[in-house]
Amino acid sequence: MHDERFPWPRRSLLHTMAGLALLPMVAASPAAGAPVAGAVPIEPPPPGRAGEFDFLSGDWRIRHRRLKDAARDEWDAFEGEATCWSILGGVASIEELRIPARSFSGMGMRLFDSEQRRWFELWTNAKGASLTGPGMPGGFRDGAAVFEADDTDGEVPIRVRSTWDRIAPRACRWQQSVSRDGGRSWATNWIMEWEKKA
Repeated sequence: MHDERFPWPRRSLLHTMAGLALLPMVAASPAAGAPVAGAVPIEPPPPGRAGEFDFLSGDWRIRHRRLKDAARDEWDAFEGEATCWSILGGVASIEELRIPARSFSGMGMRLFDSEQRRWFELWTNAKGASLTGPGMPGGFRDGAAVFEADDTDGEVPIRVRSTWDRIAPRACRWQQSVSRDGGRSWATNWIMEWEKKA
């Protein structure tokens, strides 16, 4: 069954592999999509630096909320956990995400390109999927990390965004949003509330 609310590859992997929904994979490279006519330009983030994702290092409990039905504002809630490491002097942040109730695990990577001075986010999973494309570009602005790119859902141009915000010593939040009008409006379809374990 095709579900247009969840187009980004990171969460498509979660849906497909965790049995949350049956979703098609979108273009391998998030930056490869054609922008919507009249789209709001993607504002490049300020120059970044290695170590900005060190806050993720450690063991976490995660409360997930995934949008099931936008018309009914119906959400699916479930628990997960993650272990994260900062390596190579903060140039890479590695995340092992686990959802025991769904027999799922995946790996996220945030990699810092020192020449471009910005971050790229990539995903794979324990079923053997490979990393593809350059990753979702992004960086920090006003205390939040935003990754955003034009993409396609099948042949339909979309824009995808992931945001790390509410960053505190023992908590943070990750959200996924999708725009079908070139960034003029956004619909959030996945929220992860992170709480660091003692």
